[in-house]
Amino acid sequence: MPAYVTGTTAINIDTSNKLSAALPVYLVLVVGLALILLTFVFRSRLVPVTAVAGFLLTIIATLGVVVFIFQERHLGSLFGVQEKAPVISFLPITMVAILFGLAMDYQVFLVSRMRESYVTTHNPAGAVMSGFGAAARVVTAAAIIMIIVFGSFIFGGQPAIKSIGLALAFGVLADAFLVRMTLVPALVKLLGHAAWNLPGPVDRLMPNLDIEGERLTKEP
Repeated sequence: MPAYVTGTTAINIDTSNKLSAALPVYLVLVVGLALILLTFVFRSRLVPVTAVAGFLLTIIATLGVVVFIFQERHLGSLFGVQEKAPVISFLPITMVAILFGLAMDYQVFLVSRMRESYVTTHNPAGAVMSGFGAAARVVTAAAIIMIIVFGSFIFGGQPAIKSIGLALAFGVLADAFLVRMTLVPALVKLLGHAAWNLPGPVDRLMPNLDIEGERLTKEP
């Protein structure tokens, strides 16, 4: 006769196993769709790769910080963590969803202005400087607001709420200031003209989203 176990512990174990099994598929789907969409937006092979690679670095660093503080109890007194606390099972998926949306917003803000400048001047280094100078203030303000909002949850009473707040606050901090406004502009500048190249057959097959409004400048 088959026997089944129920209760909070059994439900939590089943939920954790389901979410752990779904996370790789979820990441592949999110990353794959992002690569396709960013290729349409920027009409480039390498810029979408740098955007997605930077996001994966943000996720790895954020999970490392959460484990460092909540499971290994380093800096526990600073954040009010009195004992080891497990990372809740739905934190990775929730964190990936929220941070991915914010990261791609910051990416589009910054790099679309760089591409707009490159299309006009064909100067890769100048395009990075011009685009960064035009959009960095907006990204900085938006990132600081989100860090304050998420960081306020760090001082909550429950470890689960603290871990969510810390993960999202650190994730926004790392992605906005280290990835989007440091690594991505540096890589785009180092890549030069190659950053904005797209093979001719692929370029002809892809729809032109025209996010910079180039068609408007060509109309009488």
